[in-house]
Amino acid sequence: MIRIAICDDEKHMSDHIRAFVSDFFRKKNREIQLRTFSSGEELLNYDGQIDILFLDIQMKGMDGLETARKLRAGKFRGFLIFITVLKEMVFQSFEVEPYDYLVKPVDEKQFEKTMERLYASMQNTGEDSLLVQKGYEGRIILKDEIVFCEVIDRKIYLNLASGEVVDYYERIENLETKLGSHFFRCHRSYLISLEHLKGYKSGTAYMDNGREIPVSRLRSREFSGVVLQYMKNM
Repeated sequence: MIRIAICDDEKHMSDHIRAFVSDFFRKKNREIQLRTFSSGEELLNYDGQIDILFLDIQMKGMDGLETARKLRAGKFRGFLIFITVLKEMVFQSFEVEPYDYLVKPVDEKQFEKTMERLYASMQNTGEDSLLVQKGYEGRIILKDEIVFCEVIDRKIYLNLASGEVVDYYERIENLETKLGSHFFRCHRSYLISLEHLKGYKSGTAYMDNGREIPVSRLRSREFSGVVLQYMKNM
């Protein structure tokens, strides 16, 4: 399931985007959970998971930019699409890492063009994020949130910087390929993030969340070289 939120203080625009979203994902045969909010304050009070957020920039009270800043300062790491009347506002919003902008009045072709690119990004997981598929539910996790991955009985456990652990079925070999060069498989059961590595000594990797991960003897020499190269490239 893909969790989608629409935040706009104009009900007719919110309903407009809602209809486009429902139709788009119906054609993709993907199940979605869709929520609407009428203000930035209302959205900030919601503590559920959001994978895609459509956010109006010009709203009464707290505007979309300030709302986005507060969301990004918190736990929101999903795709952010701004809805705006003024194209000039686009240049003020780079700091909150929007995926794209929809200019009012939003037409269906404009919407579908943006969503096709976003959907392809979700399918391919992109450079910075990982799409975790668990049954009929999908969740996007930024790679830099992952401290380490552990495999137990064919199940992957992603240990996140927030302390959350996300489990799903995946081959660790496939995950190793998806995560890329900032991760190292230091043991047959562990993949660690070099970004979250705090130290290494006597066959143990010390992670910045306090966990200690074993490094196998067969991989220790390669691991030392990888860590040194990673530090040089920082």
